[in-house]
Order: sequence, then C-alpha cells, then structure tokens
Amino acid sequence: MDKAVEEYVVGWAGELPRHSPIAITIYLPVAQAELPEAQHIEEALRSFFAYRAEVQGWDLRDLFRTGRASLAIGLLVLAACTAVGQASTKLLGPGYLGRFLAEGLIILGWVANWRAVEYFLYGWWPLVRRRRLYRRLAGANVTIVATN
Repeated sequence: MDKAVEEYVVGWAGELPRHSPIAITIYLPVAQAELPEAQHIEEALRSFFAYRAEVQGWDLRDLFRTGRASLAIGLLVLAACTAVGQASTKLLGPGYLGRFLAEGLIILGWVANWRAVEYFLYGWWPLVRRRRLYRRLAGANVTIVATN
C-alpha cells in the first residue's frame, strides 16, 4: 500500500470513536472490479493491517528493551554520582563547594534516568494506540463498489 494512502486511511480511522466498527468502501471502475485480483482486495487489506499491527508490537518490545537498558545505565550513573557526591562532601567538607559538587552530581544522576522514565511513562502509549488501530483496520468490513 502506498505510504500516503496508508497514512490517509489510518488518520481517518483514528478519528472514529474507539469502539465503533470500521467499514472501508473501495470504488473501482467496472472493468477493474470484475478482475480476479479485485476479489483479493479484502484479504490483502486484512493481511496488510494485521502485519502493520505486528510491526507495532515489535516496535513496542524494542522500546521496552531499550527502556530497560536505559534504566540500567541510568541507575548505575545515579549510583556512581551519589557515591562520588558523598565522597566529595567528605573530601571538601560541608562548605559551599562540597555541597555544590554533591548536589550537581545528584542532578546529573537523575537526568541520566530521564530517557528511561520517558520510555516507561509516555513512550509506549502511541505505539499501543497505533497497534490497536491497525488491529481494528485488519478487522474492517471491506466493500468493493463497481462504478461507471
């Protein structure tokens, strides 16, 4: 399916109420509607959108895999920053410079977790929403109308 056509259909279907059934009507000239290939359009659309839903599932699994790796790295950075911050406080004392360095490192440690938090809190919603929409499109009622 052409990418522009796919985006048009998906965009149009995304505006429908979430639980309403989807119907796709394809208008073809009579000569094309009578071709044997026209009988396979419904099956082709179902297969295409089912595949796109599967791809969204792969993307979701990849996002969570990346999120887990980001979280592991971020937590290691946070632990290292905390340890170095505490060591700097002991080394430099409780004065301004020691506090500045320790608190700066704590902020750095939390910023290192920003991406993982983004993945787990917000990054997966669009993928799940798109997968759900592709599944609805895969189950759509497809009608072919022959026109003059």
